[in-house]
Amino acid sequence: MTTAAILLAAGESARMGRPKPLLPWGEATLIEYQVQELRAAGVDDIVAVLGHEADAVRPRVPDGVRIVVNEAYLEGRASSLRAGAKALDDSASPAVVLNVDQPRPRDLLRTLLAAHGEGGTAITLPVYEGKRGHPVIVDGSLLAELRNASEEDRGLRGIIAAHDDDVHEVEVQSSIARLDINTPADYERALAAFGLTGSGLAPEG
Repeated sequence: MTTAAILLAAGESARMGRPKPLLPWGEATLIEYQVQELRAAGVDDIVAVLGHEADAVRPRVPDGVRIVVNEAYLEGRASSLRAGAKALDDSASPAVVLNVDQPRPRDLLRTLLAAHGEGGTAITLPVYEGKRGHPVIVDGSLLAELRNASEEDRGLRGIIAAHDDDVHEVEVQSSIARLDINTPADYERALAAFGLTGSGLAPEG
């Protein structure tokens, strides 16, 4: 059994105006930060799914991370989820599913992985102030469903809904569990939430 992660980083970053995996984050980029935190939390096998601007993002993916390029990324996030899940070994369990624009620190990841190991459920996810967040931890028994995820069935959300009676909700005290970066304003708020200095980046266009 291998603790794995699918790091989704294939989107167009349209509202951001620049590739989100390459956003400055402390002394690194967002994708480098997230790989570092996943490894520190005990993840053994990380698959980064690239798509838009893959050639620009690839050099910033840390050594040892397996890269999958999803040429069909315009079809939606489910296509990247499928690509990442297909790259995982059948023995992978559990698997962390995380978007690169949802930075998560190692402490939160460790808490969720530990809870998943103790809970015996198919899915584990954080809850902050009554609302579900990310990342989602899935048992290896769901790999086949991840490999067949579709936009029509709402991708990961659809899989969670199909197993809603087998979800372990972990109450957390930090709003970071629901943080999502879509726009330059979101990015500045995220930096502040992590105690990082503002980027000084103005919206492009």
